[in-house]
Amino acid sequence: MAVAERWRARGTAAYAMYRAASRVVSPLVYLLVRWRRLRGLEHRVRWRERLGEPSAPRPAPGTPLLWFHAVSLGEGLAAIPVIRHCVQKRPDIAVLMTVSTVSAFEVIKERLPSSVIYQFAPLDTSAAVDKFLGYWNPDAVFLIESELWPNLIFSSAEKGIPLALLNARMSVKSFKLWSKPLAWSLISLMLSKFSLIAPLSTVEAIRFQLLLAPPFIINFGGDLKYAVGDFDVPQKELTILEDLKLQVASRRVWMASSIHYGEEEVVLQVHRELVKIYSNLVTIIVPRHPLHGRQIARALKQQEISVALRSNVERISSGTVIYIVDTLGELRTLYRITPIAVIGGSFLPELSGHNLSEAAAAGCAVLTGPFVGHFSHMIRQMTTLERLSVWQVSGREELEEALKQLLGDAGALEARRRAAKQAFSAVSGGVVGRVWELITAHILREPPQKALESFCLSPDAAGEGRGDGAAGRRAVSEGRPTVVGGGE
Repeated sequence: MAVAERWRARGTAAYAMYRAASRVVSPLVYLLVRWRRLRGLEHRVRWRERLGEPSAPRPAPGTPLLWFHAVSLGEGLAAIPVIRHCVQKRPDIAVLMTVSTVSAFEVIKERLPSSVIYQFAPLDTSAAVDKFLGYWNPDAVFLIESELWPNLIFSSAEKGIPLALLNARMSVKSFKLWSKPLAWSLISLMLSKFSLIAPLSTVEAIRFQLLLAPPFIINFGGDLKYAVGDFDVPQKELTILEDLKLQVASRRVWMASSIHYGEEEVVLQVHRELVKIYSNLVTIIVPRHPLHGRQIARALKQQEISVALRSNVERISSGTVIYIVDTLGELRTLYRITPIAVIGGSFLPELSGHNLSEAAAAGCAVLTGPFVGHFSHMIRQMTTLERLSVWQVSGREELEEALKQLLGDAGALEARRRAAKQAFSAVSGGVVGRVWELITAHILREPPQKALESFCLSPDAAGEGRGDGAAGRRAVSEGRPTVVGGGE
């Protein structure tokens, strides 16, 4: 404990340097955000939210407010099941959701409950964060995966706002960076400000402890990305789904999803070999970035290969051999029209995989490359339960052989599809409830037996309107309950 305290004391000096630097650059941040807006990297209308300026009214006085923040699409989708659970259990509390990227913003806004306040997150300058927290004054902050921003964390802690890190992730690369002396002192102090860290796996938990996170705040609830594949499909998506099913009804189909720059070469080489055997084959390519899809389509058309591009509303005709989906937010629908899903972001050494659960939930035969990063724990969980649930190949040649087998053997394909769906069902059950129980016990301080029932802030925690939540926050820091059973 003495070692941890010494490092945290040094962390105070490290943060003082960080905060001073952020103050120096604050005047330039306005220009940076304007420049990013011109390049399409910030929202055309709502870009001022990145400077901490709100565009929505605050909740009514006395209404508890929980703030969930995710940087981009994957993390945002992981947060939605918990947000929905919260809204369903207690519609009388308010939820604020923020993201940092434009692509995530456009997709997630269609999936959030209508009552959720939705904004862009402030950049981590002292001015933007202080303006944001001063306006919204949340009663708790929930950061998703690896959003460890010093000004946000320390400013929240100074205001007595409880912090939680859900689906907490610490990659090998990040761990090495944070392990350097000055960074280690800063991260150890930052982690000490949390009331709850819910890691993805035991490996992640060990890394957080090595960075001097207090052991008593580390608790397992499960991987929220398993819950991503379990959303209801809205009518609009069902209509798209039925149309796409008709377009590929008489064709052999496989899909490569979340493809990064450079991985298209692997996919296209495999396609060229497969189409020699299966003349009615359609390969669906879903790049991680829409612009990449248009670049692939342009190159293939120059080679006189029949390509259909989704953003141009081009249909899959009898002559189409490659269908490129250069749109956002449609993966869940696409997984329901293909029997085979190859998950990208895993075929080049600098990459680290993507979420497999949506493909498994849809009943696809799931394949992935060798470079899967922290998704290795998801693969281990699923293959331990069902050996055939995920097929991890070593590279292009093994991928080609695996696809030949699955496209040519209906029995083998069905076994893989069934195993993936069964493994997903086994690992996804109850994860949202378990995470919610951790939130209510460690952040809202409700007794565990009531955790899945209800919550509300006590009268002295709520104070007079939204401006006096500090009493309740002090109670949290002192270990006193701030939550009473509310009932529905």
